[in-house]
Amino acid sequence: MKIAITGKGGVGKTTISALLSYVYASEGKKVIALDADPDANLAVALGIPKEDREKIIPIAEMSELIEKRTGAKPGSIGGIFKLNPKVDDIPEGFGYKVVGDPMWRDSITLLVMGKSKAASSGCYCPENAFLRRLLKHLIVERDEVVIVDMVAGIEHLTRGTAEGVDAFIVVVEPGQRSLHTAETIKGLAEDLGIKKIYVVANKIRNEDDLMFIKNALSDFNFLGAIRFNNDIMETDIKGLPPYKASKHVIKEVIKIKKSLESYMSGEVIQ
Repeated sequence: MKIAITGKGGVGKTTISALLSYVYASEGKKVIALDADPDANLAVALGIPKEDREKIIPIAEMSELIEKRTGAKPGSIGGIFKLNPKVDDIPEGFGYKVVGDPMWRDSITLLVMGKSKAASSGCYCPENAFLRRLLKHLIVERDEVVIVDMVAGIEHLTRGTAEGVDAFIVVVEPGQRSLHTAETIKGLAEDLGIKKIYVVANKIRNEDDLMFIKNALSDFNFLGAIRFNNDIMETDIKGLPPYKASKHVIKEVIKIKKSLESYMSGEVIQ
């Protein structure tokens, strides 16, 4: 299963990425959790200690590695460099093995993508080419469950990569800005040929919130909802991963996962 998760900033996509990683790992699956958001908060959500988080180097900042693999110095524009560099050893050689609950010890590998300085300008520089190749390798060529915590958009995806995504999940919260972002993302995703687009509602206070989102996004496949939970806020304040918030949150995410599997198998459960 290859899952890309996106949504407006602050809706909880990183929390849901971490919880889904935990659920898959607790079932015995090997998981690659890829942080493709420049804010890079997935390490915190996975419960990685601060002293270890400070040692994690984003892939985009591994200048010597990128130069060796592409044949060009990061930051250089133009010139000749490899568009298909070697990346198959990156998860094992440069990923961080998340140590958590004994049920899923060493089952989750975190990769922090980072962002090349020139990526925002649309530059097809060596580091940007390297990141795109890595993402395609993870989504199209790996056997593990891959969960990508993305920015509020699809800028990392190319058409070739998008074709390998099994589920494109947009996380929303009650609010017009969140819904507008979801519709924008859906349009961009469909332009790339992505058809399996789903929505997860987060921070739901009551049934009115849920119906508001369902009615506004009726053209989305709805996977489920996570209720507003003070325990999640408390764990965040304490620097703990969200899977330690409450068993109820885990049950909600398991239900979302089962709903996704039902869509994938053609047996939709609403």
